[in-house]
Amino acid sequence: LVPALLFAFAAVAGCASVPESSPVQVLRQVGGSDDALVPPGPVAGSNPLDLVRDFVFASGSSTERHGAARRFLAAEAEGWDDAAGLTVLDGQFDTVPAPGAASPSSDTTTIRIRGTAIGRLTPSGSFEPGQTMFQQDVTVVRRDGQWRISDLPPGIVVPLSVFRDNYKPVRTWFVDPVRRLAVADVRHVPSVPSRAQAARVMELLLAGPSGALTGAAVSLLPPGAQLRANLTTSEDGALVVDLTRLGDLDEPSRMLLAAQVVLSLSEVNVGRVRLLADGEPLLPDRRDLTREDVAGLSAEIEPGADVPGLVVAGGRVRQLTGPEPSVPLPGPLGNGAYDVESAASTVDGRRIAAVFRVGGQRTLLVGGLPEGGVTPVPLTADDMTRPSWTPTGGEVWTVMDSAVVARVLVDDIAPPRTGRVNADELAALGPIQDLRLSRDGMRVVAVVGGGLYTGAVARTIDGEVAIRNVRRLRPDDLGAVVAADWRSTESIVAITRNPEMLVGQVTVDGLVVQQIVSNNLTAPLTAIAAAANRPLWVTDQTGVWSFGGGDQVAWRQVLGGAPDAVPLYPG
Repeated sequence: LVPALLFAFAAVAGCASVPESSPVQVLRQVGGSDDALVPPGPVAGSNPLDLVRDFVFASGSSTERHGAARRFLAAEAEGWDDAAGLTVLDGQFDTVPAPGAASPSSDTTTIRIRGTAIGRLTPSGSFEPGQTMFQQDVTVVRRDGQWRISDLPPGIVVPLSVFRDNYKPVRTWFVDPVRRLAVADVRHVPSVPSRAQAARVMELLLAGPSGALTGAAVSLLPPGAQLRANLTTSEDGALVVDLTRLGDLDEPSRMLLAAQVVLSLSEVNVGRVRLLADGEPLLPDRRDLTREDVAGLSAEIEPGADVPGLVVAGGRVRQLTGPEPSVPLPGPLGNGAYDVESAASTVDGRRIAAVFRVGGQRTLLVGGLPEGGVTPVPLTADDMTRPSWTPTGGEVWTVMDSAVVARVLVDDIAPPRTGRVNADELAALGPIQDLRLSRDGMRVVAVVGGGLYTGAVARTIDGEVAIRNVRRLRPDDLGAVVAADWRSTESIVAITRNPEMLVGQVTVDGLVVQQIVSNNLTAPLTAIAAAANRPLWVTDQTGVWSFGGGDQVAWRQVLGGAPDAVPLYPG
């Protein structure tokens, strides 16, 4: 987090326009003592434009029901509803006289806040993306020579920099009901006071998954569950969490519930949890639990360092990492028996799926590694997206003819079996150009009609699968997207046709977008591959390039002379 809340004071005659790089005054330290300073109140003699602008900055502090912001209000505005949601503005915002507003020489006027909204924080702490033009009018009055806000809509409005200074992203954990593993759900909690963060996290857990995962994840905390007592710290330093009304839970369910609580609290620096149910240990044989005790129940699976990355180039599948990069795989996928267009291996590297061309048609192959034997799947289309595997390696997905999301069930006993995914929400938005499953299996990222979208993977007990809760991420910043991949369950990387952001990284909720250096790439880019703790790979007009971040200031070519290459990490 940026260590200080930024605040600029500047007198403006007709319009107050505030870029995020303005001169700053330090107001409070974030993440330090709970006694840190909060934003000051209005400056004596402020004009209406500056008053409203300073109010927006002060609104980032949620301490004492946004007490800092309330100091800007006149008495008649004391009923302001600050809990009605929070709108986040991106970059620069302006304060200008509203059309038809009275002259500031009078004692009442109207000021308009205008900018670009990137979304809103819900009362449940989840960020819902929605990039759109924003404007809001507030009424200000002059009393005893000082301007104050007398009327304003409910809710909070803050620029992104202020929001990030005042809120901490945390992963709350819920449960994949099919695999019975813990899955992360990003929320945002106030940074100050830090001592209240654990209680807020427990509130979020008791309230259930956010709208982004509704229908996909569940909680083992039943609707009637609650804290039996306030959170306390024991004499030996454990956080005591005493729950009640949990119902009847078998031992595996109790362990999963413990994983939900312990993994979530670890996000706010709780090292050890003493988890009780009606005053008794939830797990009788485990007095205290740490993150390490439950980490094995996380659904996210990242490819091991020994599982190589691959690339499809010239119709063949080749290794792209390991002792002999660009060496073709053994068997028909690497020896030219099939004209391969794209491929993907499972996270453990045991299976592979490939799309190959026969004339103008595409067909899917599945097989085992390292021997490379493959079997055609009865799926044929004019076009197929690159395959994507579920974390267990039991299903592989592809999109046929930009509209039909197909899944193939694969095991070691029966032949591959085909099925469909209800992707009506995605298909209604346009042609589906790319689709990748997250490595915890709970979400997809898709490129649809040039837009970047996420959706939740909802499964029913009878085996039906659907993509729900579809949301578009940062259309104004990214422009036309070509392809995307998961860098982690909370982060997506995308390549675009936007010359100002050829490669961008976006948080899964769309809150933050970051440009990745692309100074030595030759546009247009055609493919991308990503995984946690691995360099990014992209294909430009000269071949495949690698970028590992850190001190690296430019991309490095790892495969030249291959403008059609499609790199891939397992998953």
